[in-house]
Amino acid sequence: MRDFVSEKAKNIKPSGIRRFFDLVSERKDVISLGVGEPDFITPWEIRDAGILTLKKGYTQYTSNSGLMELRKEISEYLKRSFKVFFSPEDIVITVGASEAIDISLRAVIDSGDEILIPDPSYVSYRPTVELCGGVPIAVPTSGSDGFILTPENLEKVITSKTKAIIFPYPNNPTGGIMEKEDIERIISIIIKHDLLVISDEIYAELTYGKKHCSICSFPQLKDRVVLISGFSKAFAMTGWRVGYVCAPTNVRKALLKIHQYGAICAPIFSQYAALEGLKKERLESSSFVQEMRDEYDRRRKFMFHSFMEMGLNCFEPKGAFYIFPSVESTGFDGDTFAKKLLDSKQVAVVPGSAFGDFGKNYIRCSYAYSMKDLKNAIDRIAEFVKELRK
Repeated sequence: MRDFVSEKAKNIKPSGIRRFFDLVSERKDVISLGVGEPDFITPWEIRDAGILTLKKGYTQYTSNSGLMELRKEISEYLKRSFKVFFSPEDIVITVGASEAIDISLRAVIDSGDEILIPDPSYVSYRPTVELCGGVPIAVPTSGSDGFILTPENLEKVITSKTKAIIFPYPNNPTGGIMEKEDIERIISIIIKHDLLVISDEIYAELTYGKKHCSICSFPQLKDRVVLISGFSKAFAMTGWRVGYVCAPTNVRKALLKIHQYGAICAPIFSQYAALEGLKKERLESSSFVQEMRDEYDRRRKFMFHSFMEMGLNCFEPKGAFYIFPSVESTGFDGDTFAKKLLDSKQVAVVPGSAFGDFGKNYIRCSYAYSMKDLKNAIDRIAEFVKELRK
């Protein structure tokens, strides 16, 4: 019998995160710093809105684009919070930000198109580009300059085949952000080479010391930016699977067709819950979001100072809830360090290579865990590093 699996599927590498945590699942008493999920519970008012939706019998499909009331609220939220202007008609509600990434790339990629991806970055970008027939091109970033996209590194990798750039800030796994001045330095390059920008802003509400600046807020880039976000991180709604994509009309029409044939629509009860979250944010000045951000900031500072004290060079993260220390000084790359740490001290972290070749000497640690777990994990890591240096 012939092999029915496509060559594309065969050639896609398994997720570096999932592969490592398959090992973790086989062990007991492991402290894990690997999951990129808030340890907060969805606020009760949001949960109650979802429950009430079910009680009322709202269990049908919505329109493919999603509830108009929710799209209007998102449009106002983006305008109010980030000075980003998308009409409700150019917003599509998706099954999480993950679907938004998928359909956005499928809507714009033709076979052979090159898509630029900052490296290190979130694990799904590269394989999704490959599944669409595109060619992912890494743009190196470095802790020495805050893991930002520099004009020099960007220009080096652009060719006549380059069509778009994925812009993932605040960044997973590094915690890097692009400030207004950083973005201004690359706008002329984007325009000169006629590139589309796909901006993944799922961590926009989780920045520390500096308010998030959206690349979509620059009028020079009007009609060449796609904004992807959702409710998983800022509203602790990972399991609800509701996100959104905002796009210029021609791109929005294309990705909506793909969404129609694939997901049809996001779950109705999740949409009503997300709507309640945005209303609450608007009426109560986002007290829940602020409380969560303040707690992450406390943990962020603890993790940064702890890694620096143990001699692991570390960029101080400015956004998201990850820290990305270099383990190069131990003589190991990230994969070896993570495996030995797991074997020796029962602490699970993610090797930096999962996020791209330029992350190979790093590890990613999430601080979306209780301070008790973080302190316990840090004690074990510090002990491990000390033993390595004897």
